Amino acid sequence: MLSVLRHRTYRRLFTAQVIALVGTGLATVALSLLAHDIAGRNAGSVLGTALAIKMVAYVGLAPVISALAHRLPPRPVLVGADLVRATVACGLPFVTEVWQVYVLIFALQAASATFTPTFQSLIPQVLPAEKDYTSALSLSRLAYDLEMLFSPALAAALLTWITYNWLFTGTAAGFLGSAALILSAALPAVPRGPAGHGPGLLHRTTRGTRLFLATPRLRALLALTLAVAAGGATVMVNTIVYVRDHLGRATSDVPSALGAYGAGSVLTALLLPRLLARTGDRALMLPAAFTSAGLLLALAAATRAAPGGWTWPALLATWAAFGATESLITTPTGRLVRRSAAPGDLNTAFAALFSLSHGCWLLTYPLAGWLGAGAGLPAAALALGTVALTAALAARRLWPAPDPDRLTHVHTALAHGHPHLAGALRTGDGWRHDHAYVIDDLHRRWPARTAAD
Repeated sequence: MLSVLRHRTYRRLFTAQVIALVGTGLATVALSLLAHDIAGRNAGSVLGTALAIKMVAYVGLAPVISALAHRLPPRPVLVGADLVRATVACGLPFVTEVWQVYVLIFALQAASATFTPTFQSLIPQVLPAEKDYTSALSLSRLAYDLEMLFSPALAAALLTWITYNWLFTGTAAGFLGSAALILSAALPAVPRGPAGHGPGLLHRTTRGTRLFLATPRLRALLALTLAVAAGGATVMVNTIVYVRDHLGRATSDVPSALGAYGAGSVLTALLLPRLLARTGDRALMLPAAFTSAGLLLALAAATRAAPGGWTWPALLATWAAFGATESLITTPTGRLVRRSAAPGDLNTAFAALFSLSHGCWLLTYPLAGWLGAGAGLPAAALALGTVALTAALAARRLWPAPDPDRLTHVHTALAHGHPHLAGALRTGDGWRHDHAYVIDDLHRRWPARTAAD
């Protein structure tokens, strides 16, 4: 897996990603302390609103920004987003009002909604070989998981020497370092804004979503994301409730539970390149979704039982399994998107993935919190397990087992010499050819024998 780092351009891009992630982790810690300074006992409310702003920015802005920047080369988009994020980080130590925090967080997350899909769409162009790209996806997942463990520890160490406001300086330095590495990398000429996108902003904004809804494997991917978000939301929202209230354990055990979740994800990310080479995406991702549903339903039943000596090890094992299922589903998603979109559509497709996947988390986060607080942990786990099971069943139905990368079809109404028919063979009823999934005036949905014609 590490052999992919021999590629100079990718090595610089991956380093830029890691540095920016560490900076983001420092900002998360510093923002919590800033919220406490400003709002005191209402700090939780401030942070909750800030997270809601983050999710709304991710869901609503990513497709719009992608549409606005569809003809720009990736380098200025990425560097510009990093500069905006660095500027916001430098401004956060000087805020004195809660509304100022919300404005700056919105600007920060809008820049992240610009950066992440563009970065994701660039990697398949840098690493065209499937094996290399799979290794890059696993490394990216590994970087996210390790950042969750490393950044809080680094922040704790730094806070013994400096005040929390200086952590924002580290955040800005991370984004500036990311921008410098991107400027120094030899980026490929990525196709942007292919013919057929249409002149209107609405057309370009919805193009990625239409591609997802029209492509069977991508429709299934949305269902799989919802299934894994149900388990992930349970971990992220209710871990402290399970550990402190249900099991009556010490606060110091909360990081252990979250660490088990991260360990399951990290171990799976390390194994995934070999697993995918042997079994393929569908054979791994569908069982992971059903596993996530089964874990939630089992958790609902176990939570109704009286805690005993077995419950703490069982919780750690369950959390590790949740981490593994999330890694099994989220890590290969880039492979499905690349397989389903033309090169010029990659940025649009990844922007749609970014938006729609965060929409799934935006649904499951409050469901886990509200049901857990109002109806109890068993009811929350049962409801989320039902959501995950329904999503897994939908994914199995939506994702056909024969899932070719290229689709053979016949056009009956196109005249000889039409540009789309280059390389097509004449048949008795039209022109037969094959290509990847695409959304344009001729192909509005799949599967289809003929499309608009």
